[in-house]
Formats: sequence, structure tokens, C-alpha cells
Amino acid sequence: MNITFNKNAGILEIGIEGRLDTNTAPEFERFLAANGDGIKALNIDCEKLAYISSAGLRVLLKKKKKMKGSMKLTNVCELV
Repeated sequence: MNITFNKNAGILEIGIEGRLDTNTAPEFERFLAANGDGIKALNIDCEKLAYISSAGLRVLLKKKKKMKGSMKLTNVCELV
């Protein structure tokens, strides 16, 4: 999994490439913990996301519950 991101004016934009599964979910969770505090919007581009497991979905749901702002997933392919 590769993560690209841009944080500006309280908006965190993330691009995920590869698989978000049991092996990579802890890394993604650590990334969100390190970069996601105090953001008012989280935009995740899933165009290059090939697969997401329940562990990956759990990380996303956990982050959304902690956020006070919005979270948006874009470019999600039908398989994901």
C-alpha cells in the first residue's frame, strides 16, 4: 500500500494505492493518527485502491466516528 497526502487549511486529502487489508490496515491507522488530528474534512481518493478488507473498513469507520467533520471517499471502483 502506498499513501500520498496533502494537508491544507484543515482538509486532509489522501490517495491510497494497492490493498488496504489485514496487513496494511495498522499502517493506515497509524498514518491517520499521526496526520488526522484537528482536521475538519477528510477526502480519500480510492481510484488506485485494488482491495479493501473488513480490517480496512474498520479503520475508516473508527476514524469517521472520532472526526467532528466530514469524510468522503471518491473514485471507488465497483470491485471495492
